[in-house]
Amino acid sequence: MPERYTLGHHESVLRSHRWRTAENSAAYLVPHLRPGMDVLDVGSGPGTITVDIARIVFPGRVVGIDASEDVVEEAARLAREQGVENVEFRVADAYDPGYDEGAFDVVHAHQVLQHLGRPVEALAAWRRLVAPDGIVAARDCDYEAAVVAPGRPELHLWQDTYQHLARRNHGTPDAGRHLKEWARAAGFSTVQSGASVWCFESDDERDWWGGLWADRAADSEFATGVLETGGTRETLDAIRSGWLAWRDDPDGWMILPHGEIIARG
Repeated sequence: MPERYTLGHHESVLRSHRWRTAENSAAYLVPHLRPGMDVLDVGSGPGTITVDIARIVFPGRVVGIDASEDVVEEAARLAREQGVENVEFRVADAYDPGYDEGAFDVVHAHQVLQHLGRPVEALAAWRRLVAPDGIVAARDCDYEAAVVAPGRPELHLWQDTYQHLARRNHGTPDAGRHLKEWARAAGFSTVQSGASVWCFESDDERDWWGGLWADRAADSEFATGVLETGGTRETLDAIRSGWLAWRDDPDGWMILPHGEIIARG
């Protein structure tokens, strides 16, 4: 089977992507950014992180690439609406973005490598795109290490179902823990690695996170993939009910850990 994006671009997925900013999703990278840098953002989605990076490195050039034409158009519209002119968005391949060697000071990828079947190959390609003193920065979550409390059978089912489907689609749902080894295998001489978490616990956070996963279980590429690979509507209904119950539980709490790397050389 070829690679397949497990989550797809359903509204419930884009709802999550639009929430992401440099502050909540790329804080490990921000101290390394400087005005005048040229940056390639791989898998830029609706562009919220990319536009933030463009503000930081202005007047440097920022390019966001994604596989979805519709999402690229949304990102370009966001940049226009916010008056950020030093950024552009294009449809391109993560393995071969189409730029010359050494064209960028930074290549950044947030939540991308977990969905690629050849992550080491992708990192090696990005390594060629940065200048000799440039960096490749990547952040990916580790679904296997996610903690959801209070524990519910339906949410254990969600974890197992998502991980099975992601691996079937040639992804790596625990990618966060592998970033350092992948970067070393891609030929980087220095890899600075770390970790951070997203935590969802307030009423508003639970309403948002639990609600978007309930919607994904009802109607999204995730739901379609589960049904196409032998899952049942009963499984999806159980996952949906589990997330809705967690959403409404004042004791609800979740952390989703992420691995992070700054790779050089």
